[in-house]
Amino acid sequence: MATYIMLANWTDQGIKSAKESPRRFDAAKQVLKDLGGEFKSFYLTMGDYDIIAVLEAPDDTAVAKFILQTGMLGNIRTRTLKAFPEDAYRQLLGSMG
Repeated sequence: MATYIMLANWTDQGIKSAKESPRRFDAAKQVLKDLGGEFKSFYLTMGDYDIIAVLEAPDDTAVAKFILQTGMLGNIRTRTLKAFPEDAYRQLLGSMG
């Protein structure tokens, strides 16, 4: 499973119905699960982003589908980063000549 960091901000629509956010998050967890992935952690944050989440998915295609499906609902805008955990980081750098 690959690891991804999702940075999200509420849209105007999303913040107007922020009280519904926990229900929307539960639905998003199910969408990701149906695509073979899962949320590893989730944070409501202050600063440049409203939400930061760490998720795992089988591949980039599954994450792209997840981001598109949740984004089409109009409540959040996301930036997603593919992440390399420490073991992968060490292996990657160790394999360089």
